Amino acid sequence: MQVLHIITDFNDGGAQAVLYRFITADLKNTHQVISLMGTGWYGDRLLALGIQVHSLDMPKSRLTVAGIAKLYRLIRQIDPDMIQTWMYHSDLIGSTVSRVAGKKVVVWGIHNTNLDPAKTALSTRLIVRACALLSGLPQQIISCAQEGVKVHTALGYQPQKMVTIPNGYDVSEFAPKPECRSELRHQWQIADDTTLFGLVARWNPQKDHPNLIAALAHLKTQTQLPWHCVLVGSSLDADNQVLIELLTSQGISDRVTLIGVRNDIPAVMNALDVHVLSSAYGEAFPNVVAEAMACETPCIVTAVGDSALIVGDTGWVVPPSNPVELATAMSQAIDELALPAWQQRQANCRQRIESNFSLQIMVDKYNEVWNSAVC
Repeated sequence: MQVLHIITDFNDGGAQAVLYRFITADLKNTHQVISLMGTGWYGDRLLALGIQVHSLDMPKSRLTVAGIAKLYRLIRQIDPDMIQTWMYHSDLIGSTVSRVAGKKVVVWGIHNTNLDPAKTALSTRLIVRACALLSGLPQQIISCAQEGVKVHTALGYQPQKMVTIPNGYDVSEFAPKPECRSELRHQWQIADDTTLFGLVARWNPQKDHPNLIAALAHLKTQTQLPWHCVLVGSSLDADNQVLIELLTSQGISDRVTLIGVRNDIPAVMNALDVHVLSSAYGEAFPNVVAEAMACETPCIVTAVGDSALIVGDTGWVVPPSNPVELATAMSQAIDELALPAWQQRQANCRQRIESNFSLQIMVDKYNEVWNSAVC
């Protein structure tokens, strides 16, 4: 089957990472990608693998006549059997232009759950409303999260079209690697007997780093056992003065290391004892939780999106924006680390990902939807 993917942009993000992993794993079909904006980080990686990636170079949140015309020409030229769109703007634009181009076999993708007016751009909210009105266009609508189905059905998306396919992960790439643990801890000057917490997420209000930092300040008063925390992601470095001042005011500058952007996330997850996702809102199916668990790293998460679904009974789930509860869970993890039960918890984490959220499971489920749509 010739599959054409249309995505809003191909920069470093959750939906983009899923599409990249999917294309590299799906051997049943041939794939091309159209980005409404530029090729981006993931687009360049696919191009290096010989996958055709086309960019329309439209500005963010703005359509151009030239971009729409190029999209129409590409759809006609590629003549795909199936069109899969991946984000709100590409859902709306991709399906309407595809219909004009004579292609009616389209499946939408949803990778978000939160549309709070205070936290979502007006242009995005208008696009979502338009998508709800036009949700009869696609054959089906794939959401990566059960919470996403609930939210979008309430917004007016046709419920009979909705199907949940959780994100999938390469459990050979994300796997226990003790040598990575030793190497990074040595690099970061963190002793092996120090409990190492970490958050892999960009500096963004959604991720609520202040919540985690407040929790770490509470944790400092709750245990005398050694612990440290690393913050990994864009803008998590010495140039972020707001973050530096926050760490200083909470008195934990000596307990937190700012790592910045890393491209070796499997190694990072192996270096951690516990991954903490402190998000306040907006998560759908957060990749970092499953990636950590596949490396046998237990997780503490806030009850946002499908985080609790991913963790199951292998970790801790606490309310969002509640640093006291978050600190309590972190203290419990420190206490358990010295017990034999910890090794079983680690094994349960990986088993849960292998059994429910492997990359192959996701690929097979997408293919089921596509085969049904083209029949």
